[in-house]
Amino acid sequence: MPRSAPCSPASASSASRLFPGSARRANLQARIEFARTTSGGDWPAVSDEALGAHLETWLAPWLTGITRREHLAKLPLVDALRAQLSYEQQRQLEEWAPAELTVPSGSRVRIDYLDETAPAVSVRLQEVFGLADTPRLGRGRVPVTFRLLSPARRPVQVTRDLASFWRGAYSEVRKDLRVATRSHHWPENPLEAQPTRGVRARS
Repeated sequence: MPRSAPCSPASASSASRLFPGSARRANLQARIEFARTTSGGDWPAVSDEALGAHLETWLAPWLTGITRREHLAKLPLVDALRAQLSYEQQRQLEEWAPAELTVPSGSRVRIDYLDETAPAVSVRLQEVFGLADTPRLGRGRVPVTFRLLSPARRPVQVTRDLASFWRGAYSEVRKDLRVATRSHHWPENPLEAQPTRGVRARS
């Protein structure tokens, strides 16, 4: 019985078929695209469309032992994407488009590069007490969008300007949260307050 021929990139020309749902892969693609569009330089295009148009270039080295279409789902696409970057670009990716943001509470919060307001983080309001200014990514060009949450992780505010939020809208948000979450501490001056991941008794 003849052996199956190795699966070639051309035999799977649809990007949507090649890239089954994977949050890690999709977010890495978005991070690379963000770095490419905000920092300049010779970064590879890694959108589904771009990858689908150049399968022979980037995917062929990863097809050893792949003999059936269903085997494509097991390909280490995250590794294949990273292999498109030089060592220096991989270093710059971590600096200019990191996967996580460390907030004042010490939590490492995943950065969403797929949202239309990207880069964006969803974090409890209490965890960013003391953070006076909005962090910026993409070589300092793009502010992070903060989706600020209540202790129950319900949305309370969206902002790309923390300084303005603390000066303005915070006082109204504080009033509502003092009623809705009586066991939590909502300081008048959030910039001098201790950030916390959990419950801190009201003063």
